[in-house]
Amino acid sequence: MKSSRLTWSTGWVVALLLAGSTWAQSAAERCKEFLEYGLPSDRGALLCRSGFALSHDEDKKAPVWVAQRMTPERLVSRVQRSNRFAPDPELPKGKRAELEDYRGSGYDRGHMAPAADMRWSAQAMEESFYLSNMAPQVGPGMNRGIWSEIESAIRTWVAQRGELFIYTGPIFETLKIAKIGPNQVAVPTHFYKVVFDPIRVETIAFVVPNSPHPNRKIDEFITSVRDIEQRTGLNFLNRINPAVQALIEESVAASLW
Repeated sequence: MKSSRLTWSTGWVVALLLAGSTWAQSAAERCKEFLEYGLPSDRGALLCRSGFALSHDEDKKAPVWVAQRMTPERLVSRVQRSNRFAPDPELPKGKRAELEDYRGSGYDRGHMAPAADMRWSAQAMEESFYLSNMAPQVGPGMNRGIWSEIESAIRTWVAQRGELFIYTGPIFETLKIAKIGPNQVAVPTHFYKVVFDPIRVETIAFVVPNSPHPNRKIDEFITSVRDIEQRTGLNFLNRINPAVQALIEESVAASLW
């Protein structure tokens, strides 16, 4: 497999990454800490939080994408996991998931931006439990298994590498989408994660089916960013120089970082 590693000096990496790009998207300006390298799409309602930004699909009652900027400083644990799940107060009733949608559904309320990434701030922790940051996810072997392992691996990479940008969301690949609850919350067939290291100019990406995966390793789910874009219609890292964007998005990481 091709590797996304580039061996450039960091002195001019940022200039090349941003060359020729336009930062005129007013929506992205509002959440620019998390969207420095571009808005993945203008689909849905853009919501800016303390620890992440997201685009919410009012038809599916689920995020389109959730963007994070993680740094070693944000790995410091100052607050405990809250478990205070709640509907998003910025979204109107009828256009959002409610707690009763998940009751008895057999699905976990699967975080896109993980609660474990938000221990640095009480507000960030609280906002991570809004249902706008979640989608129905199989629990054993998925949310409480391989997906959690991917999230943990990313925190390790943040500690080792420094600043990383992370994009997470659902994929729907069936003509008839399964739905749960009175508000008809859509059930994804897969979930994706895209991780971008702006210093080393590398990406690693994962797609995981929404099903149990006992005895599987996370490197079995590595894919390319381009694969995720084709399956979702999103456009990640679009503020980067197009030639660089194409190179790192079409490459597949040869191994875990």
